Amino acid sequence: MEFRLLGPLEVWHEGREVQVRGNKQRALLAVLLLHANQVVSSDRLLEELWGDEPPEAGTAAVRVRVSQLRKALSLGGSSPIATRPGGYVVELGGAQLDLHRFEQLLTEAADSDSKSAAQKLRQALALWRGPALADFVYEPFAQAAIARLEELRTLAIERRIEADLELGQHAELVPELEELVAQHPLQERLRAQLMVALYRSGRQADALAAYDATRNVLVKELGLEPGPALQALQRAILRHDTSLDLPPPEASVRSVLVVGFAGRALGPALTVAGPLAREPRGELIVARLVEDRTALAGAASEVGDHCASEQADGVVARAAVFSSDSPGADAARLATEQDVDLVIVSAGPELLDDPDLRELLTRAPCDVAVHVGGVPRPGPVLVPFAGSEHDWGAIEVAAWLARAVQAPLRLAGPVVAHADASRLLANASLAVQRALGIAAEPLLIEPGPDGLVAAARSAAITVIGLSDRWRHEGLGQARAALARAARPLLIVRKGLRPGGLAAPANLTRFTWSIAS
Repeated sequence: MEFRLLGPLEVWHEGREVQVRGNKQRALLAVLLLHANQVVSSDRLLEELWGDEPPEAGTAAVRVRVSQLRKALSLGGSSPIATRPGGYVVELGGAQLDLHRFEQLLTEAADSDSKSAAQKLRQALALWRGPALADFVYEPFAQAAIARLEELRTLAIERRIEADLELGQHAELVPELEELVAQHPLQERLRAQLMVALYRSGRQADALAAYDATRNVLVKELGLEPGPALQALQRAILRHDTSLDLPPPEASVRSVLVVGFAGRALGPALTVAGPLAREPRGELIVARLVEDRTALAGAASEVGDHCASEQADGVVARAAVFSSDSPGADAARLATEQDVDLVIVSAGPELLDDPDLRELLTRAPCDVAVHVGGVPRPGPVLVPFAGSEHDWGAIEVAAWLARAVQAPLRLAGPVVAHADASRLLANASLAVQRALGIAAEPLLIEPGPDGLVAAARSAAITVIGLSDRWRHEGLGQARAALARAARPLLIVRKGLRPGGLAAPANLTRFTWSIAS
C-alpha cells in the first residue's frame, strides 16, 4: 500500500486508488502519516482533529474513527494501523510514503556530485502533485506541517538549481528562476541564483538590474537592505570576479593499457605508453596474459618491476597478470571493463597473421596501437596523412605523443603531378592546434612505399592508421613496407567510440572532414 501527502491525500493499493471517506477519517490518516512509525497518543489525536470543540465521547470518538479507518485500509486482510499503549501508529516501510522517499532523495543528493544530485532532486520534486496536504489547507492541525513541507520543497528546488548552475545550464535556468522569484519575492537565495544565471549568460546589466529589483522589494516590504551575501554578489558582478565563472569540469582519468602476449616484450610498448599516461589524470595499466599457469609468478614479477619503474617516473601504474586461453579476446574484455582509451600491444613481423592480435583488433572498443620495431629514439613523430577517417585516429595518438615527449609533429603527404598535399596538411595542422595546442610541420614525400620508408628513417617513430578494411585487405603495401623497415612504428586501428586522448577540454575525436 502506498500513501501520498505531497499534494492531496491519496492511498493506492496494487495500482488502484483506495477511497478513504469522511473528513475526520482522512484527517486522522494525515496526522498518523505525518508521524509515521511513531505512536500518536489518543489525547493528541483528539486535540488535532477537534481542536477547541472536542466531542462529548472524548477519546471514544477517536477509537471509532480509528476503527473506521482501519476497516477502509484492511486490504488483503491486514491494516497498517496498529494500537499501542496510549495511542495508535501507522507502520510503514521506507518506500510506502512519498514524504519519506522525498526526504531520502534529499539526503542522497547532499552526498552526490552535481550531476547525480540534480537527477536525485528532480526525482524528489517529481513526487509533488501540488501543494502539500492540499485538501487540509484550512485545517489548524495541518498548518505547521504544510509550512515545513513547503520549506523543504523550496530547499530542494534551490539545491537542484544550484546543481544545474554547476553543470553549466545557466541560460536554461533564467526563465524558471524569474518565475520562482515572482512566486517567492523575499527569497534572497533564489534572487542570487537568478543574478548568477544572468551573469554567466553574458547579461551583466540584467544581473545588476535584478539586484536593484531585489533591494526595492526588500526595502518596501520589510524595510531591510539585501543581506551581506547578496551585496557581495553585486560587487563581484561589478568587478567581473572570476569566482563567478563556471568551474571547469574535472578531467576524467584517461587510461592506457599495455598488453603483453606470450613471448612479446613489454618494454618497447611502455616507452610509448609511459609518456601518454604521464599527462595529468592519466594512468597506465600493464597486463601480461600467459597461457601456462605455472608462468604466473614470473609474469607477475616482471609486470611489477615495470610498474615500479613507471611509478618512479611519476606515472600512475597498475598491474594485471592472468592466465588465458584466448589472450586477444581477454585483452579486449579487459579494455572494456577498465574503460581504457588506448591499448598498445607489441607485435612481431607476422602482424595480422597473429590470431590473438586479430581478435584484439576486432573486439576492443577503443583505439588499438600495434607497436612494431624497437624503442623510439629522439626525433620527430611522423604521421603519413591522407585525410581518411582512420588517419585521424593515427594523428590523434601521434599528436598526443608528440606533446607528451615534447617532440616535433610531422604530417607527411605525397607530391603528385602538378599538385601536392600541403593544403590538406595545413588544414590538419590547424585542427591539431585547435584541439591540442601544438603545430604540425608539413612534409612532402614521393608517393608510394619507398617515399614513406625514406621519411621514416629520420623520425623517432611513425604513426599510421589502419584501414577499416584491414580484415579483407590486410596491412597494405605502405604499412607492410614500414613494418619491414625495422623502424619504430605504431599502427593505429581507430576505436568504435570517441577517443579519450584529446585535450581535457576537447574530449572528442577530430571528426571534421577536410577537402583537398
